Amino acid sequence: MHCKDLTNIKESNQASTKQRPIRILHVVGGMNRGGIETWLMHVLRHIDRDRFHMDFLVHTTEPCPYDDEVRAVGSKIIPCPRVSQPLLYGSDFKRILGEKGSYDIVHSHVQHFNGYVLLLAKQAGVPIRIAHSHNDTSTLEVKASLSRKLYFNLTKWLISRYATIGLGVSRPSAQSLFGSHWENDPRWRVLYCSVDLTPFRQAVDRKAVRTQLGISACDFVIGHVGRFQEQKNHEFLLYITDLVAKKDAEIRLLLVGDGILWTEIKEKVDRMNLSDRILLAGARSDVPQLMLAAMDLFILPSLHEGLPLVLLEAQAAGLPCIFSDVITQEVEIVKPLIQRLSLSQTTSDWSEMILNTKKAKPKITQTEAYKLVEQSSFNIHNSVKQLEALYTGAIVQ
Repeated sequence: MHCKDLTNIKESNQASTKQRPIRILHVVGGMNRGGIETWLMHVLRHIDRDRFHMDFLVHTTEPCPYDDEVRAVGSKIIPCPRVSQPLLYGSDFKRILGEKGSYDIVHSHVQHFNGYVLLLAKQAGVPIRIAHSHNDTSTLEVKASLSRKLYFNLTKWLISRYATIGLGVSRPSAQSLFGSHWENDPRWRVLYCSVDLTPFRQAVDRKAVRTQLGISACDFVIGHVGRFQEQKNHEFLLYITDLVAKKDAEIRLLLVGDGILWTEIKEKVDRMNLSDRILLAGARSDVPQLMLAAMDLFILPSLHEGLPLVLLEAQAAGLPCIFSDVITQEVEIVKPLIQRLSLSQTTSDWSEMILNTKKAKPKITQTEAYKLVEQSSFNIHNSVKQLEALYTGAIVQ
């Protein structure tokens, strides 16, 4: 074979390698309608799928709301459920990677468990291993039992050893997982998650949406979107609603989401005789429409957060937002809409702020609020460009 032929073959192979999409395996609990998963779906819809192929390894065998859409665009949902049995999980994980072909990147979104995932990815020969911190768990770690603290310390050590890149959705979430000196390590950085703002510039029939939910035109609706778990502080919301309901007959609370505490919260609503004031709407795919048409105010008294995307959506919808002071200031995009309260303040303080907000005149229009969010780092188009550059840069190195 002539040298010219050998050169042509080499160039052809190089071209083929360049044309092959970068293969990314995202590790997540399940593709439910939560903040992490919704952001990943925004990314999947907007990323250049000719250059980047995304699959999802999930810790459940149960069907999840986003599964069908993931498969519809050619990506895979890969169950690996035995999380509570580390040795079996490790065996399953490495078998899956062997069967599904080589991945260039494992991008893990399971907080402290990222450490074990990335150890397994290293053992499987994956060159780029990303630990993504989506929460500020520092307060949980302080209150944790001895055994739990040992788990946190071990998994953080594994992350430090086996992550080639670490991402935080905010500065507090980065510090929570990567340590107080995270900024001194070039591997660690902040990458803001983001939202698809398209639904927030579309017309919505307020009357039709409210009629479907059983909300009258004169009702003032406090909205909340979040999984029914301890972090979101639903019980505190019930006590606040109980107070404002006694002072204002027009106020309602709309709770959107599901989760392990849904039944418990529903029973408490009934016991407190708040069924006519609190609407549990379940998990919904139309959150932007609910914010634009059904809600008049958004509330988020979370015990801890990374950077809650629902607050960005609420601001894009032009809603006044009342939230706990543990939430990072990085989420404050539309300042006229923002009000903070400490969780150490009473339910009476929170209820008074709601009542005062109801009486106040709007300080900014929804169109103006939308434009501010659109220009921010939290626009999905800006975020996807940053993620594509991150993936490409990591492969080139």
